[in-house]
Amino acid sequence: MKRFRQYRLDAPTRDRYADVSVAIDDFIYPYFVVEGNNIKDEIASMPGIFRFSIDTLIADVKETYSLGINKILLFGVIPDEQKDERGTQAYQPDALVCRAVKAIKEAVPQICVMTDVCLCEYTSHGHCGLLCNHDVENDTTLPLLAQMALVHAQAGADFVAPSAMMDGQIEALHNILVANGLRDKCKIMAYSAKYASAFYGPFRDAAASAPSFGDRKTYQMDFRTHNQGIEEIAADIEEGADWTMVKPAMPYLDIIARGVEKFPNTPMVAYQVSGEYSMLKAAAKLGYLDEQRTVFESLIAIKRAGAKYIITYFAKQYAQGI
Repeated sequence: MKRFRQYRLDAPTRDRYADVSVAIDDFIYPYFVVEGNNIKDEIASMPGIFRFSIDTLIADVKETYSLGINKILLFGVIPDEQKDERGTQAYQPDALVCRAVKAIKEAVPQICVMTDVCLCEYTSHGHCGLLCNHDVENDTTLPLLAQMALVHAQAGADFVAPSAMMDGQIEALHNILVANGLRDKCKIMAYSAKYASAFYGPFRDAAASAPSFGDRKTYQMDFRTHNQGIEEIAADIEEGADWTMVKPAMPYLDIIARGVEKFPNTPMVAYQVSGEYSMLKAAAKLGYLDEQRTVFESLIAIKRAGAKYIITYFAKQYAQGI
């Protein structure tokens, strides 16, 4: 009889045999930035998460960095009246995210700034690219995503993170960064295996990015597939991605694990998305779960699957020991 209980007898013993851990350096903290001044607006569906104007964002980023979190991911949220069919505000040199990047880099130059590259927050229809006959036009969207990445890189972004799930988007970003002499300064974090998931609901509230019609199932991945995620990761690496990603995290631990096993030399990021965050928050508020223990277990599970970095709205809370 093999005896395993000897590894679990008490807390010090369990700690000694624990072979998976989470460190503050593993985290990437997401931020939503809006136009205006002195704005810190809590998102109703994501308690404890806010939309910030640039001035209040800087103060919060300083606090985040003081906690040891050295990587952040920016999402721009613009008013509806600034949106159009082509998402024009996404790729202007003075775009909201560009101004936020410059301000952050001036205030906290050591922090790694990542920017989301997608048109859904900027188009009047809420889809991730240009439309033709109510469906996204893949190839005509690519130059706009590339231009968006370029202005972010020129503003000082350390990583650009294309999330539109357009075929060839990594190659398009890589080529424009190379052509402008920025590839050594700006890396690419690919949303490689991004699934058409019901867990994105609170994010679409936070970023005002819900599609005005239809859904995104023609370009985000079908969650019923088994191998497409690995094929998407392989394609992104071939096109030049520095880091890859699986999104959402907890329902797709198998894809994280398979991706890491298949491509061990490329850092894997897992995005613990808004729905995962809000679900745990709601259950804890109702007393169904112990929040601190559940959050810790969920983060350990993502690391155990093999993720090197975790994008999570719990990052600050974890760093503060709450």
